[in-house]
Amino acid sequence: METLDIAALANLLQEAAVQEILPRFRNLGEGDVRVKTEAIDLVTEADEAAERVIRAGIEQLMPEALFLGEEAVAADPALLDRLQDADLAVIVDPIDGTFNFAAGLTLFGVMLAVVRKGETVAGLIYDPIGNDWAIAEKGSGAWMCKANGEQEQMNVLPAPELSQMIGIANTGFFDVETRRRILNNLADVRLFTSYRCAAHEYRVLAQGHLHFGMYNKLMPWDHLAGALLMQEAGAHVARFDGSAYLPHHTTGGLLVAPDKASWQELREKVFTV
Repeated sequence: METLDIAALANLLQEAAVQEILPRFRNLGEGDVRVKTEAIDLVTEADEAAERVIRAGIEQLMPEALFLGEEAVAADPALLDRLQDADLAVIVDPIDGTFNFAAGLTLFGVMLAVVRKGETVAGLIYDPIGNDWAIAEKGSGAWMCKANGEQEQMNVLPAPELSQMIGIANTGFFDVETRRRILNNLADVRLFTSYRCAAHEYRVLAQGHLHFGMYNKLMPWDHLAGALLMQEAGAHVARFDGSAYLPHHTTGGLLVAPDKASWQELREKVFTV
């Protein structure tokens, strides 16, 4: 099996950020931000320009790979159907947290996942502001990699009792009744929030700052890198029915917890979808 050049992929994400994302941060002009599906679903010139840079780089590094970028799929949804049968695919979110980026908030990141024969084998989450990467290769652990070359292994935080758990709960994509029930149940945990940026949510989860994460809408560019990162950091990651989360899944929800026991408790007592 061909070895991935993780360093080259990491450098590519940094290159896209330096060239196309950071110069536009807090500097977007009139017409540089557009609504896609609703007022909270945005795309900017930075998203599209960064994806072009990353795509060109992937064509050089991995010319045999299917490239799936969030903006490319927005333009041609049929591309998503090719993921399940691809021998090799690279899935990219050029700016995760576009809403935050457009609002001038620093909670945004660049995400990339590599899928080989239906299995996620690598994930990278780059923070342009901090200039560091959360990186996972299947079977090799989860690592925070700084620009100066320092690396630190990431591990999940052990689970306390339910009343002391803190975590991420993205409830916006449930129907109203399900959302109301889950929000009521969330009174039983200590604290929950949403950064509106899966990139940073997965990073802080893998670093052991939070206990759980819950998502309902599963687009591959939002969750493949993060799900692998969490697994490699020791978390239990599964869809709401307990099944494994696979690259082609876009429904079924996702729950991340420190271990299987805390996963089951959260699923049964809080996330009763």
